[in-house]
Amino acid sequence: MKTAIATVSISGNLREKLEAIAAAGFDGIEIFEQDFIADEAGPREVGRMIRDHGLEIPLFQPFRDFEGLPGGLRAKAFDRAERKFDLMQELGTDLVLVCSSCHPQSLGGIDRAADDFAELGERAARRGLRVGFEALAWGRHINDHRDAWEVVRRADHPAVGLILDSFHTLSRGIDPDTIRRIPGDRIFFVQLADAPKIDMDLLYWSRHFRNMPGEGDLDVQGFMRAVMAAGYTGPISLEIFNDQFRGGPTKTLARDGYRSIVALMDDVRRAEPEAKVDLAPMPARVAPRGVSFIEFASRGEEAEELRALLSGLGFEVVGQHRNKAVTLWQQGEIRIVVNAEEEGHAARAFNLRGTSVCDLGLLVDSAAEVAERAARLGSQPFSQPNGPGEVPIPAVRGLSGSVLHFMDSSATLGGVWEQEFTGAGGAVPGAGLQRVDHIAQTMTYDEMLSWTLFYTTLLDMRKSPMVDVIDPDGLVRSQVVEAPDGALRVTLNGADTYRTLAGAFLEESFGAPVQHIALATDDIFATLDLLRARGFSPLPIPQNYFDDLAARFDFPEGLLEKMQAANVLYDEDASGAFFQCYTPTFAGGFFFEIVERRAGYGGYGAPNAPFRIAAQKRLRRTKGVPAL
Repeated sequence: MKTAIATVSISGNLREKLEAIAAAGFDGIEIFEQDFIADEAGPREVGRMIRDHGLEIPLFQPFRDFEGLPGGLRAKAFDRAERKFDLMQELGTDLVLVCSSCHPQSLGGIDRAADDFAELGERAARRGLRVGFEALAWGRHINDHRDAWEVVRRADHPAVGLILDSFHTLSRGIDPDTIRRIPGDRIFFVQLADAPKIDMDLLYWSRHFRNMPGEGDLDVQGFMRAVMAAGYTGPISLEIFNDQFRGGPTKTLARDGYRSIVALMDDVRRAEPEAKVDLAPMPARVAPRGVSFIEFASRGEEAEELRALLSGLGFEVVGQHRNKAVTLWQQGEIRIVVNAEEEGHAARAFNLRGTSVCDLGLLVDSAAEVAERAARLGSQPFSQPNGPGEVPIPAVRGLSGSVLHFMDSSATLGGVWEQEFTGAGGAVPGAGLQRVDHIAQTMTYDEMLSWTLFYTTLLDMRKSPMVDVIDPDGLVRSQVVEAPDGALRVTLNGADTYRTLAGAFLEESFGAPVQHIALATDDIFATLDLLRARGFSPLPIPQNYFDDLAARFDFPEGLLEKMQAANVLYDEDASGAFFQCYTPTFAGGFFFEIVERRAGYGGYGAPNAPFRIAAQKRLRRTKGVPAL
């Protein structure tokens, strides 16, 4: 299976794009005419430069407004085509994309268009070239791949074939299974793009909101299943138009693109086993089983503050690393590692960000298989030298240079705590905190699509609709990715401005990847009673909030008063109820949350976020006062 990407899909000049596309693992590029015209090199030199990067040019595009033109306009269209054929031969590519005409003087008629393409195919064949016809979703007369196929069928020329684009088919609601009736050898090229479902003009939607397969809401998998079932064996390429991508990091976008194609085609192969997908075997997605550990990098006075907070939350030290200045704290199933080393990954994280989460351990069925899938999807592996008796744990780089380790119950990894830590494994009475409910990762808004794609292609995790979180000083967009059974939940929060609490956290922590961790209890009021005896002080919530709750919900006698006394916030959905309480922020804006879910509540207390943020901001320094 050969992969490609249109140069228009990512940011940068042509040379930057080529470097990123080659490094990501693509086999070729669709060279977009504008990228070529903007470069200073001539066509022969550009073609040579592309091949020097180990890339092919399977497609040159676009050639617009060709078919159905009258008189002199028709003659001019063929003249333009001949000039593009000259250019293609110098570049070293044999296929041109001709998109259906939007010209105001173009004439309708399948036979008229077929005659034009029959002649164009004959001209192309004399030069050893081919022509692909694509139906634009907003084409003047042809806007459906079924009509484009009929033009190709009636043109009946071996140098004329069909080009399919998932966006043009799916955006119009056309059944992709109609592709199964098209002979695979008559499909010359396939382009992929996903998009969020938005009710707007098709052209504007296409030009500004396309994204990588898996990042949107279109049935791209169903489209590709139909394409492969038809017998298509050519390149699979991305053509993305996205305002956000135009200014995004070139290398990250290229890596995301490659990841999206490989994950998609692996899904297609599993869902359509009769189709021939030329892709090396790779492990399937697995559902994560939960969070194995959370590691903080911390030293000095900040480490003392963190230890006091953990103790106040009911955690106790259950182990000390045999070789390193690393302490293991535990309560219920929750393990928190505090790393005070002065060398290695944690030390670098502390030197950059101060006290912060530098490592997450995810529990899976097979750590080795997840690591192998991650490598196949282009994730950056992580390792550092192991000391005496230390167990090598598979890992990749995560958000902002952090690390994700993969843990399982195998003979090698299942006993890592007892092997590496003295005293590990003892029971901790604690205060009733049982497990990690969810982890909140904060990033810039531009990074959200990338990390949603990361989690959903690597693991069996679904994404929720994006929601807006109102901060007194701006907007934060939030999206959840979670395992089917909720064993792992990650909220991705995208900040547009440093004036928001999330944005200030990014600024002050120099991009620390985790802003808050929610810990679950089965009885939040019992837990808070125990924590109060340990000196725990929750985030204070104003009287106005509880007065509003009394107007919105009917509570059993005494419950509202208990919530107010304990500074517990409340939400409910059709399934159940949700109680939540927060610590004040520390270490640049990090905080813990204590939650209780009742009767299948599936949310995260989103209606409470503005009040929580306002309460946290009241305890921070005055606006405009810089951090020291």
